Amino acid sequence: MPKKGRVFSGARPTGRQHLGNYLGAIKNYVAMQADYDCVYCIVDLHALTTLEEREDLRQNTVDMALDWLAAGIRPEETILFVQSHVPEVTELHTILSMFTPLGKLTDLPTFKEKVAQQPHNVNYGLVGYPVLMSADITLYKADAVPVGVDQASHIEFTREVVRTFNHRTGRPVLVEPQMKNTEYPKVLGTDGVNKMGKSLNNHIEISGTPEETQKRVMTMVTDPQRQRRTDPGRPEVCNVFTLHKTFTPGDEVAAIDTACRQAGIGCVDCKKKLAANINAHFADFRERRAALASDPNHIRDVLADGAGRARDIARATMAEVRDAVGLP
Repeated sequence: MPKKGRVFSGARPTGRQHLGNYLGAIKNYVAMQADYDCVYCIVDLHALTTLEEREDLRQNTVDMALDWLAAGIRPEETILFVQSHVPEVTELHTILSMFTPLGKLTDLPTFKEKVAQQPHNVNYGLVGYPVLMSADITLYKADAVPVGVDQASHIEFTREVVRTFNHRTGRPVLVEPQMKNTEYPKVLGTDGVNKMGKSLNNHIEISGTPEETQKRVMTMVTDPQRQRRTDPGRPEVCNVFTLHKTFTPGDEVAAIDTACRQAGIGCVDCKKKLAANINAHFADFRERRAALASDPNHIRDVLADGAGRARDIARATMAEVRDAVGLP
């Protein structure tokens, strides 16, 4: 069956992935391989905008690659590589920056959020982050980019950059990507309030041991109105029940819903069931990951091969870009 086009997606190397990463992105990455030519990138240059991440950058990159591969990314058909291993992206970033008004960048909501988060490190890379993201996407002439709602403004920004470049050069060189909305309902962390993430230490790693997983799950906040074992629960407001709907068989979910409302099951038992089901779900994944991790040379080879295939596309794009802007 012919593919529908090329998909590009990139993610900052945050190391071992958690349930939020898995449900919000990785599952979709794996599924899209059936219908698209996929290009997946670990964007290590983007990570440098937060200087504190430098010390663990190499290991985080390897850990992310391990999780993606163990989850089902197939490197024999999908291009998986590290952003900095294809230097053409920095050249395209520079050229596209010449077509981008500074005011447009500083007006982006995500830039303002980052300034608020790190007011003492508002570096040039932070301002130019969306341009580098646009270079990532357009360098590989992606037809579609899977994004959540929070990234929609960046894809629209990329589309504007493409239109501006093609119009001003008079050459339809760059491809205007379409947004492929893959929004999964926000995965809350163990605190039951904030989005799951490492910075808040409210995450559950998918590669954790069964014991680590259970320990994390047992800390999860449930229905705040349920103070005693005998109190009826409200599954619709319980984050543990939300995850049951993903990791627990449907008939068991219905039984838990009823039992919770009638105080037939307590929060402790409900969490133990969830931990067991999460561990069962990721058992094969963890086995594959351990096998991959035992051969570091294989991971390096996979990423090197992906970078080589990505560079073939990048060189061809840059030849067109240089010609369009009149570079000798």
